[in-house]
Amino acid sequence: MKSGFLDKLIERLDRVTPDEVQAHFSRLAREKVLLERVFAALQEGVLILDADGRITWLNDAATQLFGLDPDSALGALLPAKVRGLDWERLAGSGGVVSHDLEVFYPEERFLNFYLAPIEGVGEGGETGGHVMLVRDVTRTRQLTEKMIESERLSALTLLAAGVAHELGNPLNSLAIHLQLLDRKLRDRDPALHKELADLLRTSQGEVERLDFIIEQFLGAVRPTEPALVPCNLNTLVRESLEFLGTELADRGISLSFQPQPQLPDMPMDGGQIKQAIYNVVRNAAQAVAPGTGEIHIHTAFDDFAASLTIADNGPGITPTQMARLFTPYHTTKSSGHGLGLLIVRRIAREHGGDISIESGGEGGTTVVLRLPFIRPRMRLLAEPAAGSRDHSHGEQDTVIELNSPPGQTETSKPGPHAR
Repeated sequence: MKSGFLDKLIERLDRVTPDEVQAHFSRLAREKVLLERVFAALQEGVLILDADGRITWLNDAATQLFGLDPDSALGALLPAKVRGLDWERLAGSGGVVSHDLEVFYPEERFLNFYLAPIEGVGEGGETGGHVMLVRDVTRTRQLTEKMIESERLSALTLLAAGVAHELGNPLNSLAIHLQLLDRKLRDRDPALHKELADLLRTSQGEVERLDFIIEQFLGAVRPTEPALVPCNLNTLVRESLEFLGTELADRGISLSFQPQPQLPDMPMDGGQIKQAIYNVVRNAAQAVAPGTGEIHIHTAFDDFAASLTIADNGPGITPTQMARLFTPYHTTKSSGHGLGLLIVRRIAREHGGDISIESGGEGGTTVVLRLPFIRPRMRLLAEPAAGSRDHSHGEQDTVIELNSPPGQTETSKPGPHAR
C-alpha cells in the first residue's frame, strides 16, 4: 500500500465521527463475509499467492483439488505442496499462464490452472502476487479420449472390412484348390494320397484357422451387440487354448489352467469371449521366452462377477508402454498391429465388464478379465397416476436392463420407499 494514501487517511481521521467509522467497518465486514461465501461456493479452486509463491488465501475447492490441509497450507510455498509445479518458470514469464497438470494425490486427476499476476499492490506498484484458478478437467479429458478412440475404431472398422475382403478371396481360392488336389490324388494315386493326407489336412486346417481369425477379428472390431447365451467360461477357455495348443507347443511354452469347478454359466457371446481370450494368451505367448516361458491361467467368481486371470513370466511392461496399451496401432512387437488389447477391452465393456493389467518391476504381466453375471441396469420411477399430486405413495421401481432384448424388463413389487 502506498505511503501517500496512509498520510491522507491520517489527516482525515479527526473529521470522521465514530458512527461513520463503525458503519464503514460493518460494511467491510459484510462484504468480506459475502466474498468468502461466494468463493466457498465455487467448484473451481482459487488461490492467492504472494510474489514468492506462498499461499496467502485459498478456498475449499482448492484444498480438495490439491489435497491440501488449509491450516498447514497457509504461508507455505505452493511448489512444496503441489509436486511437479515449476513455480520459477511459471511466475518468471510475467504474464498470464494457462497450464495442464496431472496430480496423483488425493486421487489421479488432470487439472487446468490459470495463473495471473496481481498488479499494483507492491510498494512501487509492481506485481505483488498472483491469483490462481484451478479446474478439474479429468472428465473433459476422458470424454475427448473416448471420442478420439471412437473415431479411430470407426476408421479401423472400414480398414478391417477392406483387408478381410482382400484376404478372404485368396483364402477361399486356396481352400477350393486344396479340395481339388485332395480329390485328384485320391482318384489317381491312392498310395500317394495316403502319404500326403496329413499334410493336406494340416493345410486345410490352417486355411480354416485363418478364415476363423478374420471372422472373429471383424466381429470384435465392428460395433455389434453381443449375442448373449448361457455359456461356461471354463469351456470357452479350454476351446481357446485348444485352438492355440499347436503354436504354444512349437515354442516350448509351458501352459497351466486351473478352472474353478463351481463356476456357473452366465450370459455371454461365446465367439467374442474366445476372441478376447485368444488375444490375451497370444500376447503372453509372444512376450515370454521360447523354451522357458510360462503362462498360468485360472478362473474364479464372487457374488457379482466371474474373473479370468492370465499371468506370464515375460519381461513385463514399462510405465511408458503401460500408458499406451490401448492406443490403436501402438505396439512393441515388430509384426504386431496394436489392436489386440483394444479389441479385448471393447469386448469386455460390451459385456458390462472390464480388463485390468498389472506388471511389476521384476517382470511378468497379469491380465484380469472381469465379467459380471448381470449386465449393468438403470432404475426408473414409474409414471404417476393421471391427476395424482401425491407422489409419496404408489410409486413403483422399474428395472430396465440396458441393451437387453425386448421382453427382459423386470418389475419389482410397489413400495413406499422407492427412489
